[in-house]
Amino acid sequence: MYFSSTLIASFAALCDIVSASPVADRVIRRDCSSEVAAFNLARRAQHNARRSTYPFLLNTTCVLAPEAELENYIPNPPMRQNVTDDQVGIALTLDIGILDVSTCEALPNVMVEIWSANAEGEYGTFLRGASPAGSNGIVEFQTIFPGFTSQGANHINLMVHTTSLISSGVSHVGQIFFTDKWTTIIGMQPPYNTNTNVRVLDLDDPVYMAASEAGFYPVVDIESIHDDWPEGVIGYITVGVDSSKTRSVNLN
Repeated sequence: MYFSSTLIASFAALCDIVSASPVADRVIRRDCSSEVAAFNLARRAQHNARRSTYPFLLNTTCVLAPEAELENYIPNPPMRQNVTDDQVGIALTLDIGILDVSTCEALPNVMVEIWSANAEGEYGTFLRGASPAGSNGIVEFQTIFPGFTSQGANHINLMVHTTSLISSGVSHVGQIFFTDKWTTIIGMQPPYNTNTNVRVLDLDDPVYMAASEAGFYPVVDIESIHDDWPEGVIGYITVGVDSSKTRSVNLN
């Protein structure tokens, strides 16, 4: 069985948005279509991904990914790529590409953190970790497809630092989402079907809508492994950051 979210949602994090500041500094739009296409093709080839719904870019401009409030954050996460912590759920290989919006080039060697709820929609010390992007601007995490919480539509939180050090400044705090279809289908399986939280659909989430209304599509592009999603899924998304900016975030 195979379901895909709108492709090259992998770079969906490249659409027009305003930052968390009421008066946001905007980066001049650039046509990054060729750079982003090459970036995505290389990533999919690495996973031997065979197909996708759309063979073209949904957006060719290169602008900032939307900022989000810091939530359910625990400082000093473990340095690791496998954040599963024996949590039961559908395995998710999450491929995150970091793109510098000022150059349309991959941003190498910056620390990336992720954290999310488990299948029952609960946060804890699990499913958290940090790892630097490689020289190609890509970092890959092994986690599980998250369970939804009552705080918003189903998502994974992420943070991008300004250097490869966890102690460095923060250039981006955001959320990446999943299609309602994927959350519904996976939610029918145990232990996801024991989740008692009140579900919020994408279009009912103010954070999702604020980004979407600005033309942004913050949804992870999902592909099944061997056309059989219970074996696990691969998710791609590209996050556009301004490497010259630092966000004021209290990490304590």
